[in-house]
Amino acid sequence: MKGINLAIVGATGLVGQTFLKVLEKRNFPINQLYCFASSRSAGKVIEFKGKEYVVEELTEQSFNREIDLALFSAGGAISKKFAPIAAQKGIRVVDNSSAWRMERDIPLIVPEVNASDLNENHYIIANPNCSTIQSVVPLKVLHEAFKIKRIIYSTYQAVSGSGVKGLKDLEEGTSDFYPHQISGNCLPHIDIFLENGYTKEEIKMIEETKKILGDQSIQVTSTTVRVPVKYGHCVSMNLQFERDFTLDQVYTLLQSVDGLVLHGKENPLDYPTPLDVEGQDEVHVGRIRRDFSVENGLSLWVVADNIRKGAATNTVQIAERLLTYL
Repeated sequence: MKGINLAIVGATGLVGQTFLKVLEKRNFPINQLYCFASSRSAGKVIEFKGKEYVVEELTEQSFNREIDLALFSAGGAISKKFAPIAAQKGIRVVDNSSAWRMERDIPLIVPEVNASDLNENHYIIANPNCSTIQSVVPLKVLHEAFKIKRIIYSTYQAVSGSGVKGLKDLEEGTSDFYPHQISGNCLPHIDIFLENGYTKEEIKMIEETKKILGDQSIQVTSTTVRVPVKYGHCVSMNLQFERDFTLDQVYTLLQSVDGLVLHGKENPLDYPTPLDVEGQDEVHVGRIRRDFSVENGLSLWVVADNIRKGAATNTVQIAERLLTYL
């Protein structure tokens, strides 16, 4: 396969740096690599596969060169401004921010779930919210088999989801970034509060789940909580189906999912934790049990590294799918 010319926007950030690790691990075919960031980071040197690359300041002229594909992780405002500039020049953009996720004509992709939503006409592709990504990986096959009526999400999200400022607050015991101390604490508050009492993070999970699964009839609610963990988001999912099921059917279906690691069928103490999944690309599922309080109810515990599968790995997996069109 011929190498492509790849740009990384936000190359010095936590996710941008992880892009490089994942690209190297998956041996992504790169010919030329361009690294962009803010003026504060311009001039820094990044090493990739034994070569050094000087970080350039991102400007409106940055894409005036032969670039095939750009991976963005520099925030919504940057993506809103610069992704269309790149796309207009024929560069395919995979964006890790929330800027484009709910746009009708922009595909929101988790490759194991809805890669078929991609086509050659798409030049901006959205990477979903980190907690949504890991949730829909097991949900897809269950929805196809039993038809989900309702989802109740309760998340336990690591501070790395907030970037280096969140990590700093945890490591130093400060509250410079979060409104309350996160060390030794749990904050039921991720992103801004909306008029309906939900946070923006909670609404992201609700809306993105329906879009990715392609079913607006599913009833979804969510409570998202920041916890004092560095890496690895956990999601407790309570599902209600239209059709009955057996636990053996559930295990068989989940065992068939690419990128999913199943826990606990033989040993109840075999459940995934954030420490177990740190640095991994797979989604881990355990604590599978019938919910006897409702008809056709099921509970799951889903854990994944939010910087890997929840951000960088999923973005690179989308990029791999786009190679067909380059």
